[in-house]
Amino acid sequence: MSMMFPLIQLIVLGYAFGGSVKNLKLGVVDQDGRLQAVRLRELFGAVAANAGTFETVDYSDPGQAMNDLRNGRINGVLTIPPEFSRRTLAKNEPHIALIADNTDSFVAAAMAATLNGLVSAYNAPVTPERIPEKARLDVVEVYPYVPYIQYLLPGSIVMSIFMMVMIGGGIIYIDDKARGLHEGYLVTPIKKLELIAGFNLSGAIKAVISGLVLMTIGSLIAGIPNPFDPMRLFRLFVVIVVTAFALVSMMFLIMVRVSDPLTPRAIFGVLNSLLFFPSGAVYPPQAFPPWMQAISAVNPFTYSVHALKSLLLRNTGFAAITGDLAYLLVFSAITMTLATLLFRRTL
Repeated sequence: MSMMFPLIQLIVLGYAFGGSVKNLKLGVVDQDGRLQAVRLRELFGAVAANAGTFETVDYSDPGQAMNDLRNGRINGVLTIPPEFSRRTLAKNEPHIALIADNTDSFVAAAMAATLNGLVSAYNAPVTPERIPEKARLDVVEVYPYVPYIQYLLPGSIVMSIFMMVMIGGGIIYIDDKARGLHEGYLVTPIKKLELIAGFNLSGAIKAVISGLVLMTIGSLIAGIPNPFDPMRLFRLFVVIVVTAFALVSMMFLIMVRVSDPLTPRAIFGVLNSLLFFPSGAVYPPQAFPPWMQAISAVNPFTYSVHALKSLLLRNTGFAAITGDLAYLLVFSAITMTLATLLFRRTL
């Protein structure tokens, strides 16, 4: 399950959030009805026939259109005022109005962006200028199109490692205490550091296997270009190993003084939310409020996700992820040292 859940999450979230918004219903109230309004409505028809972002529903009564908008039958109302054609021909600031249902910001933003594009196309001169006077922005993309399922893949890999660390490392250690197996560790002559290193190594090996399986299957599902390049696989393996040690050391530090077997199960959801979502796996950290950015800055998930994104999406080398690896190694050393100091060789 520690491998299946992140894989299901990758597929469901990747396709649920990654697609373009389509098949919206746009109510059109044409109070003008003349040539310029007809030309504008023809552009709406082109969008409905090709891009499919929205389909238009004609209304003669603005009140009925607003009533349908409030009741959720349509997603927006576009009003073409009575003087639109006259103002257009007179070049007297013609306006149209979009009334959007902003309870869903994604739908409202998609509809506004599409209509802004239509207005720009409507305003374009029939005969283009030989020497344009206006500044223009040309956008050049460095990498090919990255669908959201690829964007989500690094976070899913880290989630798979975390779940194996939580289930195969932290919970098993607490269950050993509850079943009395912990007493067998304490009567041996091995040192505290050796005992903790053994626990961490055991959990890290299982976590690495989980991460590698999800990386392989997830790369095929998400369509990562050239996923079996040997050097890329080696870099990914290094990141997964370092991530596994960082997370298992953190988990052992959290569980080192815990005895109740219900405690790790109770805090699993809290840790998941505090680590996964502020890491930038689902949404860029630059959009977070200051308090969440502070969590992101110390969160080991953040550095693992950034390193995996650099390798999977940009196909970079170790130079791009040196800082991430350094933070994870230092984090592992600190958490393992603290766990050793807090470990008690008593029942």
